[in-house]
This record gives sequence, C-alpha cells and structure tokens, in this order.
Amino acid sequence: MAGERCDLNKDEAKILKPSSSSSPPPLPSQPSLLAPQEFPAPERPERLQAPVAPISCPLKPEEERRSSPPIKRCLICRKRVGLTCFRCRCGDLFCNLHRYSDAHDCSFDYKAAGREQIAKNNPLIRAAKIIKI
Repeated sequence: MAGERCDLNKDEAKILKPSSSSSPPPLPSQPSLLAPQEFPAPERPERLQAPVAPISCPLKPEEERRSSPPIKRCLICRKRVGLTCFRCRCGDLFCNLHRYSDAHDCSFDYKAAGREQIAKNNPLIRAAKIIKI
C-alpha cells in the first residue's frame, strides 16, 4: 500500500472538492471511478457427462406443421362438433344431442352440488335463545 499513489485528473479533482456554487459539478469525461469493477468469473468444476445417445425425432417438420390441435368430437357419437361443442361438468365434450346429463350418463352429481351452493349462499342464522316466562 505504501507504493500506491492516488493520481487524480483535474476534472476528477474538481468533482471531489466541495463546490461553493449552487450549480452541479461537471461530470468526468472518463467514468473510471463510477464504473463497476469487473471481477473474473469463478471457475466451475467440469461436470461428468454420461454418454448421450442421439435421439431421433419421429415427427418431421412437415408433419409438425400438419399436426394441429385435436379435432373436437362428441364422446358418445364421435361427431365433429367444432364451435358448437358443449363441455359438461364431468369434463367430457358432447354434441347438441348428448349435452344433457341424462343423455350421456353423467358422473357429476348435480343435486349435491346444488345443495352445497345453496348452503354456502344462505348460511344458517340462529337467533338468541328466548327465555319463556
């Protein structure tokens, strides 16, 4: 540390001196003091790599372009439904004829769901106990 010297340019020296004027001091032309220091990246140990077998892609680029989202079909009659599809609460997709729960033997319990919703929306209110004379 004894051998190190601090050499400042005139611009940098002006910045470090307190200024008596209200105007901000000029910025240095070389932002060497303000620039973040660059540290060498720490060396990482090499990872052991197992031999990797080449993976062959079964789909060619032409086939990938052709493959679009799956066609929407009714679960019962396999009819293409397109935009007129109906998704049931059981999670399946149906056409206009099979959209009702009795038409496709739906596994969703509408009665229990209705009871739960009514109980949730209308909480039970208990009045204070009345003392009889």
